[in-house]
Amino acid sequence: MSDTVHIRPLAPSEIPLAVEWAAAEGWNPGLADAACFATVDPHGFWCAEVDGAPAAVISVVNYDASFAFLGFYIVKPEQRGRGIGFRLWQAGLAHAGPRTIGLDGVVAQQANYARQGFELAWRNIRFAGRVQGGEGGGACVDLADVPFARIEASDARVFPAARRAFLESWIGTPGHVGRALLRDGELAGWGVVRPAREGWKVAPLVARDEAAAQEVFSALCAQVGDAPVSLDIAEPNRAAEALARRVGLSPLFETARMYRGPAPVLALDEIYGVTSFELG
Repeated sequence: MSDTVHIRPLAPSEIPLAVEWAAAEGWNPGLADAACFATVDPHGFWCAEVDGAPAAVISVVNYDASFAFLGFYIVKPEQRGRGIGFRLWQAGLAHAGPRTIGLDGVVAQQANYARQGFELAWRNIRFAGRVQGGEGGGACVDLADVPFARIEASDARVFPAARRAFLESWIGTPGHVGRALLRDGELAGWGVVRPAREGWKVAPLVARDEAAAQEVFSALCAQVGDAPVSLDIAEPNRAAEALARRVGLSPLFETARMYRGPAPVLALDEIYGVTSFELG
């Protein structure tokens, strides 16, 4: 390759570049995702430049000493097939070191990821559409009024690393709306809805059972009127798929949740909506 290729970290102020490329790929990121993502690992976003111009991006964010998540792996179409993306991929994995790494990859790339040591754990499916029959939600409260320790304890059942700074940003960002359902003083379900390039995204949606998930989902959708909504479900949770179909959402595409290293044990039956395909 005669072109000069330079791999470097993206500064936090440059993370919007990766988000813009994701939007161009049709991934429909949230409007404020870049600022929220920067709270996890400000050194976890990378860029490959060819003759000084960005050619590829990737994120491998380290949540703690044992877990990282890979996303935003995008090579500009005219630069594909030249080995640039793979060089950037290697730099990203080196940043994670010995940590278990998770990713949500398009199904077409599953074999390539498997060759790099990633094993399929389950499928995630994006459902989208305009919600039908969205009654309910009146029993929910503002998520900001719930003691944060309860949210963290619930999140620890569905995500393998503590992510306090991220959750605080995700919940508190202007335009994001959070709702929670309490039963006998205990947190039965909670979620966040945020504006995206197209419509709104309910993410995450965490609940102890389908009834709680329905109540929180309805409360969140009440905030967006008749705008289109998307919900990314973990396929092993059949109740989540039933909820999505019941409210009129249809499957749009799927990803392969894969891990390199020991796969974490999560309460999949409580994951009714994945937080992000980019950061887990």
